[in-house]
Amino acid sequence: MINTNLKFLRKQTGLTQSQLAEKLNIKRSLIGAYEEGRAEPKLSTLVNISKLFNITLDVLITKDLPATSTESNSMAVQRPNRGNLRVLAITVDRDDKENIELVPQRASAGYLNGYADPEFIEELPRFRLPMLSTQGTHRAFEISGDSMLPIASGTVIIGRFIEDWSSIKDGTPAIIVSQKEGVVFKRIFNKMKNEAALYLHSDNPAYSPYQIQVEDILEIWEARAYISNTFPIADFSLNKLTSIVLDLQQEVIKLKKA
Repeated sequence: MINTNLKFLRKQTGLTQSQLAEKLNIKRSLIGAYEEGRAEPKLSTLVNISKLFNITLDVLITKDLPATSTESNSMAVQRPNRGNLRVLAITVDRDDKENIELVPQRASAGYLNGYADPEFIEELPRFRLPMLSTQGTHRAFEISGDSMLPIASGTVIIGRFIEDWSSIKDGTPAIIVSQKEGVVFKRIFNKMKNEAALYLHSDNPAYSPYQIQVEDILEIWEARAYISNTFPIADFSLNKLTSIVLDLQQEVIKLKKA
């Protein structure tokens, strides 16, 4: 039981045997021996494993975690983030492939408390998109407001879970989940190194950018796609039309010279 549970937990967290061995401060060969059932971990090692994956010793030793996850189609796994491990609740289909859970607007407030709860996540609508990359964990959020126009209120943003926040590039559009701001869709400008903060910018210039401390953030999901029943409206303002006409005139002049 311990061997299959250890292998299951390691794979769900995306750790190699070497990485897990380093975190437990033991040799990599021991991890292989534990997973293959050729050796039993010492009590001190079992305690460290349970602490690392945030589960009780009783669950680690007596519960068949792979079977449990298949039966319930939901689980809470640990994902590395800024050098630490934390809970990310997910659901899987019959083939053990991760679903895309949808967080509608009405569930946004509840998501702040239930984002790490497998039972809450299992109650959310879920779907799959064959054309979306199978790399990483994805989640969908229905946004509200006009701060990111031309993406309209009610649009569903599909985000990929970001594990290492320090790697976020400036201008990255993302869903940011925090205790103070709730669920918001903004462009991120990374100030973690010097200020331990992120600056959030709206595409709508009517909204001013603001700062959020890293310690207040629960999750970040990089926007990878969106679903909307509202098509963006083209910008045909007087200034835009004038610019188009001037560009056409320049092209005509170039053609005449040629």
